[in-house]
Amino acid sequence: MPIGFLFAAVYLFFAPNYATPLTLVVGGAVALTGLVIRAWAAGHIVKNEELAVTGPYAHSRNPLYFGSFLIAGGFAMIAHWSLLLLVIALFAAVYMPVIERERRNVRRKFPDAYAEYERNVPSFVPRPVPWRRPAVSAAEGFSLDLYMRHREWRAALAFVGVIAFIVTRMRFR
Repeated sequence: MPIGFLFAAVYLFFAPNYATPLTLVVGGAVALTGLVIRAWAAGHIVKNEELAVTGPYAHSRNPLYFGSFLIAGGFAMIAHWSLLLLVIALFAAVYMPVIERERRNVRRKFPDAYAEYERNVPSFVPRPVPWRRPAVSAAEGFSLDLYMRHREWRAALAFVGVIAFIVTRMRFR
């Protein structure tokens, strides 16, 4: 059984006991923002074929991970603020080494383009104004086909399911 399922089961067991309407709204908004960022990123990336530099990739080199962080952080906020500290620690321990490994791989695959990209776009926390790389077509926008191919719709379904579960449990506690 993947460890993510174990975390989800424990979360779903305990979270509704501590959630309040305020934490549900605030944490839900943060998680929804992460979901939107992941969807936006999934519709821009052609994995292992081209260097993604448009859309959310013009703000952050790792918008999928940043979106995941917001989703996890938002759900942590719904349950209890102290879980946010755990999310930060887990992301630092698990995802930062993955981000570094992927950075080395992408740098090897696209050495010249990535060097310029890395100089202009932060690794994790997005820059407020998108980087405009010369010679990138403005027509390179969001692709629903890519979004569907990357199966990000599953994250949207999971988000709706978890929120519905928490609201239902809050209502009947």
